[in-house]
Amino acid sequence: MDMRVRRLRGWKGYRIKMAASVRVARRPRSDARDRAEGSGKPMYSPQVLDHFEHPRNAGTVPDADATARIENPACGDVLELTMKIAEGRIAEIRFRAKGCVAAMACASAVTELVSGRTLVEAKKLSRDELVHAVGGLPAASTHASHLAMDALAAVLGKIPG
Repeated sequence: MDMRVRRLRGWKGYRIKMAASVRVARRPRSDARDRAEGSGKPMYSPQVLDHFEHPRNAGTVPDADATARIENPACGDVLELTMKIAEGRIAEIRFRAKGCVAAMACASAVTELVSGRTLVEAKKLSRDELVHAVGGLPAASTHASHLAMDALAAVLGKIPG
């Protein structure tokens, strides 16, 4: 069997090695675990990475009582929240998101923070509480917490009362 290796440019310019029938794609240089430029500390907190790698409450709520979709035109992030209310409490809340690591993590965290709360309690959730729950965000990623809070306010605003 010929085991010569060819280097190709694959999807989005990622370098792909092809040997016989085995394909190994190289990861792009920057990913969520990379170090911040010029410093030795990680770019994202362990909590952000945990929510990104293991999102909680992903998906949509069937027969939702309220749905809200918010888009950030500056960066292209999109967040959709769906929720079901029972006895004045958030019985179920789920999210669908398209965006950066921080946007996914904030979406996951906000659903955890408000699940089971009353509507009044959920409306009192602050952006600082969300940022604290994800272990902080780099300055370039604060837009993600704003997106999550705006989506939460929008979905809560669709509940009568």
